[in-house]
Amino acid sequence: MFAEYLQHLIYGYYPYLAGTVFLVGSLLRFDHGQYTWKTGSSQMLSSKHMRLASNLFHIGIIVIFFGHLFGMLTPHWVYAPFLSPGAKQILAIVIGGIAGVLCVVGGAMLLYRRLFNPRVRASSGFMDTLILAILVFQAGLGLVTVFFSLGHLDGEMMLTLASWAQAIVFFGGGAADYMTEVSWIYKLHIFLGLTIILLFPFTRLVHVWSAPLGYVTRRYQLVRKRG
Repeated sequence: MFAEYLQHLIYGYYPYLAGTVFLVGSLLRFDHGQYTWKTGSSQMLSSKHMRLASNLFHIGIIVIFFGHLFGMLTPHWVYAPFLSPGAKQILAIVIGGIAGVLCVVGGAMLLYRRLFNPRVRASSGFMDTLILAILVFQAGLGLVTVFFSLGHLDGEMMLTLASWAQAIVFFGGGAADYMTEVSWIYKLHIFLGLTIILLFPFTRLVHVWSAPLGYVTRRYQLVRKRG
């Protein structure tokens, strides 16, 4: 009875709590704390291996994010005519595995630098270090799920998790019921992911809202020499 209550609490109600804090917290942070709305880059303090670590981490985490976004929220009927659940599962394992390795390696390098470089550590806040550690652990946990996914190459587990995510995002109701037969490793991975969403507004992760997407479509600047 308690296990069922806990399941509905974590996988039925907690996602909406995390999502509400994510949206409202980000809005309040932007409205009342714009001077804290930044990446807080420490490259000027120490640039050793910074570019490599940062590129690995960001490439990995961007691929993982969009992979989860489209993979979990795209209904099965959209890709069913040309991609079977099993093929999609293998595709997710390969691409997700590569991206996960990049994210873990780059993130571990950044975390080591933040913990053991005196100048960087002195300029880092507690939440800066905590969120980076959680992200690295979450990426590592995602790599562990790859081995569990090898036992579900028919794609049924992936469809179950996608059904849960779609029930949450599209307010389908009964979302927690999809998690009844799901392995603990996936449950832990999802719980930690929701916690990252909850913590998002209180960390430097808010800088992703300021991604310079406008540069892609803006007109070229013409620079002329003075006559």
